[in-house]
Amino acid sequence: MDKKPIKKDDWGIVLDYLAQGLSSMARSEPIAQLVGDQFFSLLEVIVREDTTVSTGERVYIGDGKRDKVKYIRGRVEYGALTASAKQELELIVTEIVKKNVAPYLEFFNKAGSLSTRMHQLELLPGIGKKHLWALLDARKERLFESFEDIKSRVPLMPEPEKVVVRRVLAELQDEDKYRIFVPRMEAEKERRW
Repeated sequence: MDKKPIKKDDWGIVLDYLAQGLSSMARSEPIAQLVGDQFFSLLEVIVREDTTVSTGERVYIGDGKRDKVKYIRGRVEYGALTASAKQELELIVTEIVKKNVAPYLEFFNKAGSLSTRMHQLELLPGIGKKHLWALLDARKERLFESFEDIKSRVPLMPEPEKVVVRRVLAELQDEDKYRIFVPRMEAEKERRW
């Protein structure tokens, strides 16, 4: 059985920092909740005792030597985020989308049909049949080069950047069976024979 490679973020953006840890922890350790800057992984990490992190700070969480993160405690569901982390999430996801536009433009340029009645572009909030056909006609002329290009060539198109952010947030909250931008991170279930 072939296993798909796990998509892991090397960098994360801090959503919330708790110097005393969570009340549910057996031992008090500084903890941070963060979102990965590429695959939007929601993680809890234990921060080294001799350092602190601040909301919005980009920290290394890859396999190499980590300067601020002692270890990754694990993935966390959206519902387990602190109120502060949930509040910061939209702002930080917006910044991530703005800094790395290429994969989202590629989606607008290459998205195809899911079925005979549904197109991938319709998974984006605010995109109905009218916007779908306008997007498809515009990209037939030439591929989109930026979010501004989409807005200028597709009349009455909602803000493409905001549409992408709303979709990412919906996927993080597991609101749809389809995933476009956030890979499904299902825990491997151990088989017992």
